[in-house]
Amino acid sequence: MSAGEIAGLIAAGALVLLVVLLAVPLLKLGRTLDETTLTIRQVREQSQPILSQASTTVTHVNANLERVDDITGNAANVSSNVAALTSVFAATLGSPLIKAAAFSYGVRSAVGKKREGQALAAAQRDQKAERRARRAARRAA
Repeated sequence: MSAGEIAGLIAAGALVLLVVLLAVPLLKLGRTLDETTLTIRQVREQSQPILSQASTTVTHVNANLERVDDITGNAANVSSNVAALTSVFAATLGSPLIKAAAFSYGVRSAVGKKREGQALAAAQRDQKAERRARRAARRAA
């Protein structure tokens, strides 16, 4: 065996050792990629029902939002109708009712003052009568 053949054998052995050393991490990397593929498949299988349920939920929410929009529109119509009715009521009945209330207050005030005046006049008459009676009693004595 010559020196060149020995060098070739050493180089071939080193190459085999290098391939074996590189094969171990490559096999581990292949297992890791297989596990990653399985995990991704499981996540996809589990997420499909969730996404379909989310889609159904969004559809129901949109339908309910449309109902809420209708309700809000109807409430706005009712509000404007009530405002219009209030203004019509104030225009037709408000002013006459205020006038009637003011008139009845004036009548009650006048009647009350008249009664007060009559009570004062009666009290003055009673006082005069008492004074006259005292004077007459003094003169008679």
